[in-house]
Amino acid sequence: MDKNIYDTIIIGSGPAGLTAAIYNVRANLKTVVISGGTPGGQLTITTLIENFPGFEKGIGGPKLMMDMMAQVKNLGVEIKTAEVTNIIKKGGNFEIELKDGTKMEAKAVIMATGAKARWLGIPGEKEFLGIGVSGCATCDGMFFRDKTVAVVGGGDAACTEASFLTKFAIKVYLIHRRDELRASVAEQKKVLDNPKIEILWNTETLEVQGGEKVEKIRIKNNKTNEEKTMDMDGFFVAIGHEPATSFVKNLVSLKKAGQIIVRGGNEYHTMTTMEGIFAAGDCVDNRYRQAVVAAGMGCMAAMDAEKWVESRV
Repeated sequence: MDKNIYDTIIIGSGPAGLTAAIYNVRANLKTVVISGGTPGGQLTITTLIENFPGFEKGIGGPKLMMDMMAQVKNLGVEIKTAEVTNIIKKGGNFEIELKDGTKMEAKAVIMATGAKARWLGIPGEKEFLGIGVSGCATCDGMFFRDKTVAVVGGGDAACTEASFLTKFAIKVYLIHRRDELRASVAEQKKVLDNPKIEILWNTETLEVQGGEKVEKIRIKNNKTNEEKTMDMDGFFVAIGHEPATSFVKNLVSLKKAGQIIVRGGNEYHTMTTMEGIFAAGDCVDNRYRQAVVAAGMGCMAAMDAEKWVESRV
């Protein structure tokens, strides 16, 4: 084994990337994890996770990710805090360029760069993240039982989130800046037929307000310019996600929304359109976007990468 060449370089340190690292190092592959811009991924901004198996009373997102990183390090995997700016095919291997100018080489690459929710960028949104503001109803909906919440957006994601939240909330406002929804007919029908959901048409949110948690939102009708403040317990932003894949757009095929396309099928299920590059987690999946799914995909990518590396010996 060339000491200067890794068997696998894993880009991303969320559940997908760290699970892949566990499987690769246990397969005796020389492995390194490059953490990316947000070490630990999106779960580091999630206060409590109650849907990840194995934790009777749930676990804090940062705690889960710190424990996963510690497990990976204890197995002998280096976690390098850096951002990847480019990947270049170099002979039969890949050269990874980091933001600081460092170059690393690997036989296989696992993309686990994740995705981040798009935010409105309004006052209070960032300050109340995790204490009333959320980008995931599936993750946080149950904390708003018998509460009043608002969902921003007009597409499938927003309608799905609003419908889901009616399982817990006593009232759900769907705030949409236009006068018609962009969601599929089926998703629209679920919203329009649900007595718990009230749509605020031609409306934009200007500010999230509160003390120790979200208490109010300030909104504006963009037709009449009328502003008002509403009491609110929760504020969900559902205007899409941005997969962290732009730096590989010229190397692998992406979906229109930016997710990486993987082959599927029986062999190398997680391989991209570039042989030797695999992908897992939210940079691939725009449907489930759950930590446990990402971890499972990370396991699959690691096993595919292991098989790929061994086939070239």
